[in-house]
Amino acid sequence: MSLTGTPFLYTLIVLFAIAIVVPLVLWSRMRGPKALRLAARMLMLLFAQGTAVALVFVLVNNANSLYDNWADLLGTGNHVQQAANLGADGTGGIALKRLPKVKQDFTAASGPGMRGVRETQLKGRVSGVNAEVYVWLPPQYDEPKYAHHRFPVVELLPGYPGSAKAWFGSMHATQQLAPLMRSGEVAPFILVAPRTNLLAGVDTGCANIPGTVNADSWLSIDVPKMVMDNFRALPAPNGWAVSGYSAGAHCAVKLAVAHPDRYMAAVSMSGYNDPIGERNSLAAQNLTLREENNPYLLLKKKLTPPRIALYLSGQPHDGYEAAVALEETAKAPTTVHVVYIPKSAGGHTMALWRPQVVPSFRWLSVEMGQHRAHAGSSTPREPSTGGSTHAALASGTSSRAGAGRRR
Repeated sequence: MSLTGTPFLYTLIVLFAIAIVVPLVLWSRMRGPKALRLAARMLMLLFAQGTAVALVFVLVNNANSLYDNWADLLGTGNHVQQAANLGADGTGGIALKRLPKVKQDFTAASGPGMRGVRETQLKGRVSGVNAEVYVWLPPQYDEPKYAHHRFPVVELLPGYPGSAKAWFGSMHATQQLAPLMRSGEVAPFILVAPRTNLLAGVDTGCANIPGTVNADSWLSIDVPKMVMDNFRALPAPNGWAVSGYSAGAHCAVKLAVAHPDRYMAAVSMSGYNDPIGERNSLAAQNLTLREENNPYLLLKKKLTPPRIALYLSGQPHDGYEAAVALEETAKAPTTVHVVYIPKSAGGHTMALWRPQVVPSFRWLSVEMGQHRAHAGSSTPREPSTGGSTHAALASGTSSRAGAGRRR
């Protein structure tokens, strides 16, 4: 029975109802030795508490798309077939243009918010990752007048722990964007959500770690190639952007900064720069990995500033300081748009990020040359260091307290 399926949820609801009714009916009617009656009552209480906890967990999990299946929850899932040393560019010396086309079969995805989303199981030829990828096509894709049109793509990354389905379910991305794409207020993007939870119990930090995982190559090489081989997608980098929240936000910016030849824009919601912002990140294992996967340091060290655009939103101590650090170190042609989110807007949850989907996609429509009009107004930015020290601002680690939460 699926962890996120309706049958399991209904089963728990029925069991919880039984757990409430049984003690009410049998508590005072039990017969037998005192010890036996006491044991039976304890079992009824434990059953009631267990079903209550299980029901609440499933409701929270379904609302926030934390765990996709039992393997993710129990820590038994492993989607890495091999993790060769692929070198600094993550290609392993492979001539990517010479690789044969990746032809995939797609099925209709299931779950809340997944209407119109198709799913495929992709075996990454470069990364050695074997995992699912979800694809949603804009309303215009199948219209006759767009038959020869190629569409821009946005790769969507969840937080940790998190399911790739979260963008369609909990974030309501397609529900919010489809009407605006039809009306022309937002450009018609292909949305792609690959699995990022590749190893049990740890966040990959979207890093390439020889012998462990090649998450960077999975996200920036294998997934884009599959999409361009199977759909009318614009080529990289001008047709590609990446967006994420929390740990996914960190990954989005890191991928764009590290690979301006693969992405031209990135959206970060409540992100962080230093990988140690997520305590379970593999990229935070040692200082070398942290430096190699810190977008602030990557941007600062680049001899030639990359031609990328960054949209960074955050609250004090939860993404804002990291965004300001990137803004202050960026040099043309890199552009950085910082959106200050006040504390009154809520905390590090889906409720905070969901309303940012539309403004960020309006911005993407303009930055990626799909719209000539200026992006819609967003929450005004205000100076706010929240008491952070200059050193913390410079390193982008001042948001660790908020970003380090498990979301």
